[in-house]
Amino acid sequence: MSAALLDALLLAGGYNAIVVALGCAAFGLAAGSLGCFVLLRGRALVADAAAHATLPGVALAFILTALLGGDVRSLPLLLTGGAASASLGVLAVGALTRGGRLRDDAAMALVLSISFGLGVVLLSVVQSLPVGGQAGLKGFILGQAAGMSAFDAQLIGALALLAVLLLAALFRPLAVLCFDREFAAAVGLPVRLLDLALMGLMLAVTVAGLRAVGLVLVVGLMVIPAATARLATERLAVMVLLAGLLGAFAAWLGAGLSATLPGLPTGATIVLVACALFVLTLVFAPRRGVLAFAWRQAQLSLVTARDHALRTAFEARESEAPGQLAAWAELGRGAGWSAWQRALLPWWVRQAGLATTEAAGGVALTPAGLALARDLTRRHRLWEHYLQSAGGLPPGTAHHAADEVEHTLPPEVAREAEAWLRRHDPDRLGPVDGLPPPGETGMKRP
Repeated sequence: MSAALLDALLLAGGYNAIVVALGCAAFGLAAGSLGCFVLLRGRALVADAAAHATLPGVALAFILTALLGGDVRSLPLLLTGGAASASLGVLAVGALTRGGRLRDDAAMALVLSISFGLGVVLLSVVQSLPVGGQAGLKGFILGQAAGMSAFDAQLIGALALLAVLLLAALFRPLAVLCFDREFAAAVGLPVRLLDLALMGLMLAVTVAGLRAVGLVLVVGLMVIPAATARLATERLAVMVLLAGLLGAFAAWLGAGLSATLPGLPTGATIVLVACALFVLTLVFAPRRGVLAFAWRQAQLSLVTARDHALRTAFEARESEAPGQLAAWAELGRGAGWSAWQRALLPWWVRQAGLATTEAAGGVALTPAGLALARDLTRRHRLWEHYLQSAGGLPPGTAHHAADEVEHTLPPEVAREAEAWLRRHDPDRLGPVDGLPPPGETGMKRP
């Protein structure tokens, strides 16, 4: 890490770098926290449409201010214009979708494209005005955090703080609304008012981020930290807190990188840092990450192959001496083992104390292995007969379907299937009743 970057990150890189870092971090905190509710409520595309709808309002505010002789660089005036046009854009989406006139995605695409096109036309009008400051408007498209003044940072910070405080005050009702709108209405919550409040917060945060990351990327810093936090936790309160911290960190680090690397746009850098955090979490998250999923799938594949082998051996030897099996190679072919399973499973089964290899090369089940094999066989037959009776599947199809469900559904579900068969089709339980009930062997699933 270079000394210049370290100074920027430690807020020792000069006055302007400090202003930019604090302003962007405040916006990132608010955007990440609010993004959780936007994501869970399914409003991400609405936020994108609202962000693009700010452009004509900003341009029109500039034009009117110039015609009236005001300060065309006034950020409050420009943001007020952006907020007004964004509100109209959100209302237009609602009007177009009401009564089934248009689908949600079509209405949002329509508003987004029309408002952005109108904004570009108004920007061309701005260029013809005999006043200065026109070039600064282009910063609202992709962001221009480097030109942020102390007043701009204070305004962004105030909007972000207001949004976070309102979000904290409305946390519980918004949580109910996001997860179950019908239940929220049933318990007396003002769902329409809460939806409007969420839209208002979304507009406030969107407008606050125009100067930092621009209207094109503002939704990225609202959605990416929230999606990252969703991968890391299943608790909403933790998700909101984590998303806010991730958004603030991405904005702080992105602003620091932009301040030390010449020509690096602040807004794009912030969003790319947030994206890098998302990719890392996607790969390494303990429960929802790619590696964790791959590990669980490998475990399930291994257990499934072991179960098939034990069941195949038990069914083939039911009428012979208990516990005596064929060689590992023959057993693996019957159970459909892959090459890596043929190499690993014999060792694993022996280490688990389920089988031993005899001197002649044959395999003998231990008492624990025999009990597990009986349990597996009983469960498979139970599912076969249940799927034939309740689902009307032919025997061959039921056999393959039972192979799919028996390794993932817990024993209590198998007991429910058995109870159903006893009530509705008890004759099918003949091949099952001679084996022990499911779960008696204490078998554990991954």
